[in-house]
Amino acid sequence: QVQLVESGGGVVRPGGSLRLSCAASGFKFTDYSINWVRRAPGQGLEWISTISRDGLRPYYPESLEGRFIISRDNAKSTVYLQMNNLTAEDTAVYYCTAGPAETRPRTRGTQVTVVS
Repeated sequence: QVQLVESGGGVVRPGGSLRLSCAASGFKFTDYSINWVRRAPGQGLEWISTISRDGLRPYYPESLEGRFIISRDNAKSTVYLQMNNLTAEDTAVYYCTAGPAETRPRTRGTQVTVVS
């Protein structure tokens, strides 16, 4: 059974940083690319990043490239999202998913709130 658990969210001031984690279990982790998506208040899902199965190829939308960094530790079955220079527009619930980028999340996610 695929299990993904996000953590690391919190309240941060504009310009601050957070590191999110996504711990996976119940499936062969290295068989899947892993994605981060988010849902801001009143908005739809937004794709944030994808990392390849081997961890060598990260992908981001142009709007976030340079501020967010995705990585994975296959030995720990964990994916990370380092988020820097956060703004109020980054306030959202962040989810991780396994497989294609369009996979919809089925987890609780972790709340990130950026407020001055």
